[in-house]
Amino acid sequence: MALKLSLKPGEKFVVNGAVIVNGDRRATLVLQNKVSLLRDKDILLAEEVDTPVKHVYFPIMLMYMDEAGRKKYYEKFVLRMTELLGVVEDPEAKTLCVAISQDVMEGEYYKALNKCKKLFEYEKERLNYVPGSVPEDTAGN
Repeated sequence: MALKLSLKPGEKFVVNGAVIVNGDRRATLVLQNKVSLLRDKDILLAEEVDTPVKHVYFPIMLMYMDEAGRKKYYEKFVLRMTELLGVVEDPEAKTLCVAISQDVMEGEYYKALNKCKKLFEYEKERLNYVPGSVPEDTAGN
């Protein structure tokens, strides 16, 4: 099944590890066979890995993009997912973690990445939470 990719001017994407940049006009590409493809918005750089969920996302992304290195990235994924599951208390987030792990074990890395993105919002809410703080709109101002 073909994949139609609409690109903005200057948009970057990665196909099977090759970084490609669109020219100065909108473009549409049709990919006729199965490839590992990530758009710029889905790519996480090593220096951006600064939260527990990003530590899970990053090795999944590398497994998806680098078939030769999958074993070492898988080991890193297992370590980081185990750490995350050890601190996550929310049942929905735990269920999502299990689903991500299952996708990874089945080699469905792109599906796992999409599910992992759902954890970013969960994590953002938890990291921004300060015990004892009162949201501005309820502080009686």
